[in-house]
Amino acid sequence: MLDYILRRVLLLVPVFLAVSVIIFLILHLIPGDPVDNLLRVGSNAEARARIEAKYGLDRPLVVQYGIWLANLVQGDLGSSIITRRPVSTMIAQVLPNSLMLGGFALLFSTIFGVIFGVIAATWRDRWPDQMLMGGVLLGSTLPSFWLGLLLILTFSVQLGWFPVSGARGWESLVLPVLTIGLGGMALVARVTRVAMVEAAGRDFVLLLHAKGLSPTHIRLRHVLRHAMIPVVTILALRIGWVLGGAVTVEYVFARPGLGLTLIKALAQHDYPVVQACLLMLAIAVMLGTLLGDILQALMDPRVRSALT
Repeated sequence: MLDYILRRVLLLVPVFLAVSVIIFLILHLIPGDPVDNLLRVGSNAEARARIEAKYGLDRPLVVQYGIWLANLVQGDLGSSIITRRPVSTMIAQVLPNSLMLGGFALLFSTIFGVIFGVIAATWRDRWPDQMLMGGVLLGSTLPSFWLGLLLILTFSVQLGWFPVSGARGWESLVLPVLTIGLGGMALVARVTRVAMVEAAGRDFVLLLHAKGLSPTHIRLRHVLRHAMIPVVTILALRIGWVLGGAVTVEYVFARPGLGLTLIKALAQHDYPVVQACLLMLAIAVMLGTLLGDILQALMDPRVRSALT
């Protein structure tokens, strides 16, 4: 098992390098650059050349990438071209807000997704199953930014129950968590239902019924336990996607987080900040994938036996 974990960790190295190349190239190949935001109106070509030389933007892309990667390996994310602040300091200030929002959204989608999935599997093909799965399907198709605006209009503007924006107190977390968590809850509920229906048809379940155990005990103690293997894998993968989904939600709710920082930096073509934010999101996805593979191997004896 330890060898498997080591191999999976080592496989992240080439993935990280490939992702860093993609992030760097895409950002530098799109139209516009941060120099446009630094130049005064009427500045000549010499002023542009001085600013480009100051920040190393006049060098070939290969050289710029090499310098950025070398600094990145040493833990140096660079400094913002626009604000001239260290990027690591900027991210350290906003990352806790994003992690808190993503963590509560993941917890919300996990608890209610599993509950709704169990209910739907218990009442398979009956009205509770159809009602829950219909609502789940609707929740999974709603765009997060539209849902966030709808929640703001209803619960903040009309009812006045929660603040419209900001990150002060638990009240400001409720609507963003609902916005992100509803989509994840729909996914978890569908996976839980399918996994429980599939596990309920296995031979060991028939044996448990033959022993005289109650259906509720079998369903919650044995069937749900086997059904949680794919659910846990999905939840681990959702760790990275939750942070990625928080980008638009943080912008809608004006929450000071990684997403809002990324969008502001994109508008200003602030290369170091955008690169660092995108890299953080990519690392979250990679770590979530790694965690999912490890948890699946720990929970499923068949996977463990295949590794030995």
